Amino acid sequence: MIRMALIGCGRIATKKHTEAIIKNKDLFELVAVVDPVIEKAENIARIMEEAGLKKPEIYTDYKEVLKREDIDMVSIATESGYHYQISIDAMNNGKHVLVEKPMALSTKAMDHMIQISNEKNLKLGVCFQNRFNPPIQELRKKLENGDFGKLLHGQISIRWNRNKSYYEQAPWRGTWELDGGTLMNQCTHGIDLLQWTFGEIDEVTGKIENFNHPYIEAEDFGSAIIKFKNGSVGIIEGTANVYPRNLEETLAVFGEKGTVVIGGLAVNKIETWRFENEDTHPFQNLPDPDTVYGAGHVPLYKDFYEAIIDDRKPYVSGEDGKKAIEIVLAIYKSSKEGKPVKFPFEFSTEEMENYFEKVRI
Repeated sequence: MIRMALIGCGRIATKKHTEAIIKNKDLFELVAVVDPVIEKAENIARIMEEAGLKKPEIYTDYKEVLKREDIDMVSIATESGYHYQISIDAMNNGKHVLVEKPMALSTKAMDHMIQISNEKNLKLGVCFQNRFNPPIQELRKKLENGDFGKLLHGQISIRWNRNKSYYEQAPWRGTWELDGGTLMNQCTHGIDLLQWTFGEIDEVTGKIENFNHPYIEAEDFGSAIIKFKNGSVGIIEGTANVYPRNLEETLAVFGEKGTVVIGGLAVNKIETWRFENEDTHPFQNLPDPDTVYGAGHVPLYKDFYEAIIDDRKPYVSGEDGKKAIEIVLAIYKSSKEGKPVKFPFEFSTEEMENYFEKVRI
């Protein structure tokens, strides 16, 4: 059993991390829950107890938990802007870290997290749980088998709705200091899948707008064209402006010998599957999940357990988790500077402070 603490007991922790821990109850023991709002921590503890598991201890200061030598790992599900410092503190106290996306909000911070993980031989995993979706795994097999032939181009479209009440639930959302906009918060899962499919990046040309959310600092729409090192091209379209509710998240992959489109609410359903002598797939009839989060946290947790036990990299390592966030930061930098961004580069969301106020002058 891996003894763990859950740091941050808000929306994603309540909806998905608890589910993953409960369904992997033979692998993990949740011994502590942490949130500065004690009622949120108490709620998670109650969920665990009602599931028939031992009630975890409740803390409001994560640094107190990190002092405990009987805790092997932490899962971090706080506001995005706190992921970096908590991760560093946890690893400096000898804990493995599984952190929600985005792992950090600057290239330097992500590099530092990866460096500390490697130096201390601690596992650093990132919650890009959609990599575990069954249709995505089927796509992965075709890529690894070379069935697409040469990859030509691909597109990820995230067409969701986030209204004023969503941002009012948590004032950190939509801020440059602690979040970023729809690209960073809602779209990084899909951007991760696009990058995972097409590989290393040469340059990104991006554009962001705030069309419909004047009460947040960051974007509610973003688009980009990516030049991959293998010569293929990627297109990103991400919006929080779809009326009146979430519509779809769709990944399209086009190669010289194959076409795949995976859509549904959360890239969970094969819509098109065309290869030589193969024109359908059983996963074309999968139902949508209960939320846009999907069901991938359960296998993600299981894999992280096995990474610790077998002393290997997690399926979504820190190095993997960095890549999608790097693309979003490149889009921000490109939009700010009005030109393509060559990789590698350095940037932080804090460099976008007052961006929309400045461009509207």
